[in-house]
Amino acid sequence: MEFVNYEKKQDVQDIQYIIEKVKSGEIKDGENITVKGAIYRIKEMSGFAFVNVRAAGVIYQCVWEEGNSRINIKDFKAEECVIIDGTVVIEERSRLGFDIRINDMTRISGNVEQLPVEISNDKVITKLHINKLLDYRVITLRNQRVRAIMKISSGVLNGFRDFLRGEGFTEFVPPKIVQAGAEGGADMFEVDYFGEKAYLNQSPQMYKQIMVGVFTKVFTTSPVFRGEKHSTNRHINEFQGLDLEMGFINSFEDLMELEARLFKYLYAYINENYGAELDIVLGKGKRLPELTVFPKIKFADAKKLFADAHPGKYGESTLKEPDLDPNEERWLGEYFNKEYNAPVVFITHYPTIKRPFYAKEDPTNPEVTLSFDMLLNGLEVTTGGQRIHDYDEQVAKMQRLGMNVEEFEDYLTMHKYGMPPHGGMGLGLERIVQNMLGLQNIKEATAFPRDRERLRP
Repeated sequence: MEFVNYEKKQDVQDIQYIIEKVKSGEIKDGENITVKGAIYRIKEMSGFAFVNVRAAGVIYQCVWEEGNSRINIKDFKAEECVIIDGTVVIEERSRLGFDIRINDMTRISGNVEQLPVEISNDKVITKLHINKLLDYRVITLRNQRVRAIMKISSGVLNGFRDFLRGEGFTEFVPPKIVQAGAEGGADMFEVDYFGEKAYLNQSPQMYKQIMVGVFTKVFTTSPVFRGEKHSTNRHINEFQGLDLEMGFINSFEDLMELEARLFKYLYAYINENYGAELDIVLGKGKRLPELTVFPKIKFADAKKLFADAHPGKYGESTLKEPDLDPNEERWLGEYFNKEYNAPVVFITHYPTIKRPFYAKEDPTNPEVTLSFDMLLNGLEVTTGGQRIHDYDEQVAKMQRLGMNVEEFEDYLTMHKYGMPPHGGMGLGLERIVQNMLGLQNIKEATAFPRDRERLRP
């Protein structure tokens, strides 16, 4: 009988292993090593060449010297996977503190065609039309800037989880195929579920409310599907939803306070753990700002603030609209950044007509809800608020809205058998990353975006 050896083996050809050993002094200047990776860029000079090699966590520099290396550098191309036998050369000017002189290099696999885009050139990648960037996503993801964005996105996801676990939240997994939508029946993707009509979930709202009755504080990170036919730089039809819900709240203010702490944590977390990626995306030495103040303003007051700053027909007409349009959000973001040095602002008390059936109305003014949006640098990235927890109140509102109460039997069951005052919020990972990093298009913050015209790769 043979058994699997589950003890982790040290990969001595991993560049991270080499970096650690050089830092500790266990690998010294002039010592021979073997390392692996994919050729990212070859820059030939007279008699030598710089060969940048991409590995899991870093792009490192090797040097080929004519006469001292046993290979001809002209025999190799970018994106070929290689194993390098080399010598450590301590070099203070190098980003890692050392280079690797190539003694020999073996090709493991190679590209058979000329690359359709120059993925090792950040300026070329940055100037690519978004459609071309996405058409060749399979390889443009290998660009160091694109890869850094994806790494930071992973960091935001990790930070979100770490923060909420520290606050006593429990993660759960909601279903992606549902019988009805939490936000209403429109703008959903219909699927055939064994002959029955079903939909891709547009929100985990019902499920996270149910789970409040189980754990009191819950969160989920899962794909969300929206069928809107948008073609903007801020919309995609599948995004990574970051959702949370908490019970026994005193008011919806508790939710905004939690989110303020969350974003303060996230910004510090990214600065602390993703400095190398921020150097690539924002510029050498640049970091995200420290979040210290979090303004909040009622929806009606925000509308008036904008209207007063835009006298005339445009400013007056905006007061009649029950929502903020992108221009208003952008202006409010600029205003609060300028006046208070605050990238984050909470807009509260949205009109009842623009909030879903489960939003709790303000007892002092039923025309507005105990809800909020959070703007990050002028773009809405969060919608949240207090929910209706009383059964009779929820049924009455659904009937008032002309909804078929029987279709929501499971949802209303939790109200029947006791729910604490509760509320929550939904955030979009890609929008957070887009506005955290100042990206022009949300699709830049998405590994494989889905919009109304894109199903591949």
